Amino acid sequence: MLSALSRSLRRAVGAPPPPPVVPVVRLAGFIGALSPLRPGLTLSGLAPVLERAFRWPGAKAVALAINSPGGSAAQSSLIHSRIRQLAAERTLPVHAFVEDVAASGGYWLACAGDEIHADATSIVGSIGVVSAGFGFPGLLERIGVERRLHATGPHKGMLDPFRPEQPGDVERLKEIQADLFESFKALVRQRRGEKLKAPEAELFTGAVWSGRRAQEMGLIDGLGEMRQTLRARYGEKVRLVAVGARRGWLARRLRPQVEPGEWAAAALAALEERMLWSRYGL
Repeated sequence: MLSALSRSLRRAVGAPPPPPVVPVVRLAGFIGALSPLRPGLTLSGLAPVLERAFRWPGAKAVALAINSPGGSAAQSSLIHSRIRQLAAERTLPVHAFVEDVAASGGYWLACAGDEIHADATSIVGSIGVVSAGFGFPGLLERIGVERRLHATGPHKGMLDPFRPEQPGDVERLKEIQADLFESFKALVRQRRGEKLKAPEAELFTGAVWSGRRAQEMGLIDGLGEMRQTLRARYGEKVRLVAVGARRGWLARRLRPQVEPGEWAAAALAALEERMLWSRYGL
């Protein structure tokens, strides 16, 4: 109401129109829940931010600043779907900008953009599915600890790290990975379509490429950073507005009570995230 009244008054007095606005949502870090002290990117955490961005008064588009090595396939899919739903509801174009990395789930998020831009030195791709873990089948015996696991169902104890790897468990895991991989490939085909310039045998190998090579393959639309690209699109006076999570006065001043075990969980989460980033030399 106030925005419409403001526009009417501007027209009445002959004032110049306000500069175009593009809200910017930052999608940085591991995708999925890590620990209470190191929250990753999740739909529950991002939903209010995305709602605010797409309902920003006078918005001409929404920009996504992406810097993620991936993570949860489910959260990648959920966040991507919500962005596309809001874009359709508000009829706003979405511009995705890759910073250091948009790999695996990070590229899944980038595909929410109607256009994807990256730096020539960005890392893009990793269209595939990976599962990682550790095995300690002989450790407990050496330190004198007895492992007790009671489960119902033949697959309930699947991939238990304290027993030898079972061929049936590996086969079951590969079936799940194949299903997720097909979903990922279908999304890329849907969102990129005829823009893809490389054969699928090259695109869908889990490999990563520089931003320049990704453009040649059709995984992204162009090279350039956000401010320059959006100025070229919406004019020199375009206003980029960072949209983040709101925190109340009390929440900003009170530190959450953290259980001792949560510090250990946070440390392990940090290690896991660091290992994921290290795959791309970062």
